[in-house]
Amino acid sequence: MFSATEHGQEMHAKVKEFIATKIEPIETEFWQECHRLNPDGNWENWQWPAAYDELRQQAREAGLWNLFLPDDKLGAGLSVTDYAPIAELTGRSILAPHIFNCNAPDSGNMELLWRYGSEAQQGKWLTPLLEGKTRSVFCMTEPDVASSDATNMQATAVIDGDEIVINGSKWWSSGLGDPAVNILIVMAYTPDESKGRHQQHSMVLVPADTKGVKIERMLKVFGDYDAPHGHGEVSFDEVRVPVDSFIGGPGMGFEIAQGRLGPGRIHHCMRCIGAAEKSLELAIHRGMERVAFGKPILQLGGNLERIADARIKIDQARLLTLYAAQKMDSQGTKAALTEISAIKVVAPTVLQEVADMAIQIYGGMGVCQDTMLPGFYAQGRVLRLADGPDEVHKTMIAKLELKRQGYSRSKSNK
Repeated sequence: MFSATEHGQEMHAKVKEFIATKIEPIETEFWQECHRLNPDGNWENWQWPAAYDELRQQAREAGLWNLFLPDDKLGAGLSVTDYAPIAELTGRSILAPHIFNCNAPDSGNMELLWRYGSEAQQGKWLTPLLEGKTRSVFCMTEPDVASSDATNMQATAVIDGDEIVINGSKWWSSGLGDPAVNILIVMAYTPDESKGRHQQHSMVLVPADTKGVKIERMLKVFGDYDAPHGHGEVSFDEVRVPVDSFIGGPGMGFEIAQGRLGPGRIHHCMRCIGAAEKSLELAIHRGMERVAFGKPILQLGGNLERIADARIKIDQARLLTLYAAQKMDSQGTKAALTEISAIKVVAPTVLQEVADMAIQIYGGMGVCQDTMLPGFYAQGRVLRLADGPDEVHKTMIAKLELKRQGYSRSKSNK
């Protein structure tokens, strides 16, 4: 039912081999280098190790580049259903998405510019992103409001003559620490009383070196800076950019955001499934190798049942995500809103639960940097907030289900 095309299968096989032969053998050492003590006394290294550029070049030469983009000239020309299993493969590694130029937020930003950017914007920003010459940041979440309702946004992007003036603060701006970043996509409030509440927000391209742009701090996730990618808080103080920096035009922010987040949620969820698969493998190997009370750990305390539960949950999440991907391909994003929200709830939760189980099997080693499990656990937990918290997606699913059953909002309120 969810068969990939011949092209998709070929790309899947190539990605699988590349990860197994090029990435997995060096990944542990790679991240250890990112966390070594620097001359300034800090444990975090905000520069990518030499292997980063080397592997990216090899991936590009092998044609394993921009795999997420359905354009057959700029990307790999894969459908969402074709790319989903590939995203799962890359999810087994924290490094792999970066190596194939498929990591968030760059992949979403590139697709956004590909779909909505002007020819000039594409030439100036999309092309170097596709070529891997620069990195980007997406600035949406704000520190002082409940960002589960994006209309709460306080940052403003106001037209002043032939310029846009931006003021406000954003945080959890992923990728802000990357040394190659030079462009930010900022979503902000553009007041216009003549428009509805969802037509008063805009996306604006802001070069990172623009006067008034200030990185206030980098934020830790469960005590880890996630260097050299990182997540930060950034402020905008009377930041001025040309009026043609609007993507699509003023007031199109919400429309563009939905176009950006739909495919991106499929990618996130399939990476979660890949990470859950890797966590399950790690748990099994550790549980069978370690002995306690005369038996392998896996045969103690109900651990076999936990392995079975993990297998069931992972397979259920995968099937639901592939169903959403296929529906997007055949009917469009709007027709798949229920399925997209459902997988956004399910897949990160499954990853969090399976990673937690694997950590328990590992014991003390499971919570330190010697395995990928803490990173996988953090990934699952964070994604239950990012791109909309669980509660927002569940509300969306319920409203769509009521509508499907013939109950309008006004009827349900009676």
